[in-house]
Amino acid sequence: MSEAVTHSSTAAVARPELLDSLDPLLREWLPRQRWFAGKGRPVTGFSLVAGVELLPPTATLGLLHLLVRAHQPLTPTQGAAPHPGDCYQLLIGVREALPPRLAPALIGHLEEGPLAGRTVYEALHDPRPADVLLEALRTQARIGELRFERDRRQEIRDDLVPRLVTSEQSNSSIVYGDTFILKLLRRMVPGTNPDLELPLMLSREGCARVPAPAAWMMADLGEETYVLGVLQPFVRGATDGWELALRELAKGEDFGDLSGFGDPGGFGSEARALGRATAEVHTALARALPTVTLGHAQMRLLVDGMTERLEAAAQAVPALRPYAPGLRSAFEALADLAAEGHTWTAQRIHGDLHLGQCLRSPSGQWSLIDFEGEPSKPLAERRMPQPPARDIAGMLRSFDYAAHSHRPPVAGWADACRAAYCTGYAEVSGVDPRTDPLLLRAYETDKAVYEVLYEARHRPDWLPVPMAAIRRLAASP
Repeated sequence: MSEAVTHSSTAAVARPELLDSLDPLLREWLPRQRWFAGKGRPVTGFSLVAGVELLPPTATLGLLHLLVRAHQPLTPTQGAAPHPGDCYQLLIGVREALPPRLAPALIGHLEEGPLAGRTVYEALHDPRPADVLLEALRTQARIGELRFERDRRQEIRDDLVPRLVTSEQSNSSIVYGDTFILKLLRRMVPGTNPDLELPLMLSREGCARVPAPAAWMMADLGEETYVLGVLQPFVRGATDGWELALRELAKGEDFGDLSGFGDPGGFGSEARALGRATAEVHTALARALPTVTLGHAQMRLLVDGMTERLEAAAQAVPALRPYAPGLRSAFEALADLAAEGHTWTAQRIHGDLHLGQCLRSPSGQWSLIDFEGEPSKPLAERRMPQPPARDIAGMLRSFDYAAHSHRPPVAGWADACRAAYCTGYAEVSGVDPRTDPLLLRAYETDKAVYEVLYEARHRPDWLPVPMAAIRRLAASP
């Protein structure tokens, strides 16, 4: 049975002095978390945005829900304007002492403050606090500023056993009994989050390619609302597209003659089905939400943004500089086409589509997940209508990454996957992405430039993968 939760709108609020006592522990612990966005810069302090006691911290087990702003020195790209610091969602458990099974979750021991002498830890590792969250969602609780909503058409049982997913990057997830998965956002910004907005819209459109939200967590802070987490059906036994592609490549079978872009080692049919799934989602989004027409002025702004990102990346990564003129031509060719009067349709899209954002069920059904977009981008930018070619380019680049992860790389495998994916997309949408080569090349180039900058900063050993694409794209006519 789930832990009891308080339905009171006057639930105890975490006091500021509690954050003062947590400060030295959080300064050490927070930068070590995968989802912390400010790596490489020291944390100089914290401020409390909101705090609620989900379970009294003086009890045998306490549970604190905190929205905390971490203050850090500005980077050169942030300029001299004041920056309030990133806000993070923390779920902190409180115990007298941790049992051995929770040792990896330790944040530290409090020496002073209202909870002096007690131990605090990352609560998501503990099944009992995870039960509290599910019960609040199931019963549509109101706890302080926290609001828990649900879709009553989906049953949420109270006996589902939770387990933390340990492979997350920018967020955290808990699986409940192989029935639901709760994705908790970590870096918080107020406003309508596409990770809830778009799956809700798609479920209303009857699009079965995206798991429909069963429940969601919100924080209402004055005029600002934060989406804290989304509970969705768990696709039992599913394999993500990245893992599936690597598994096919690792079989080491005879891939045959791929020069004609036939079946890429057995993955061709999957790539084609994934193209169809992507087109179904794009089609449903275009029905559910407004589309816009991009003319010369709009495309000029888009091209200028791509060019600025190229110039910044070339400054940071010298290996990119010899190819900059050829890459810039990909953007200018698109601008020239717009100047001739060509227009494009923009709509809401996934925003960060790659093989890892796609799940294949044991029955062979493909689903798309994680509609948050690139977390580093402003929320308003992530919610802007964009050409579907941006999603398609992201997937085409992902095939390239998978091919280069195999040693030795399989010649033609990525090209065959790309062709199969575009064919599948056209079968549903009626439009083959390859029939607009300038738009697709521009978006592929923009993505590859981003990859070069990312790999140079974080994974230098992977830099040859996007650089191979850079050479190809810079030489394209």
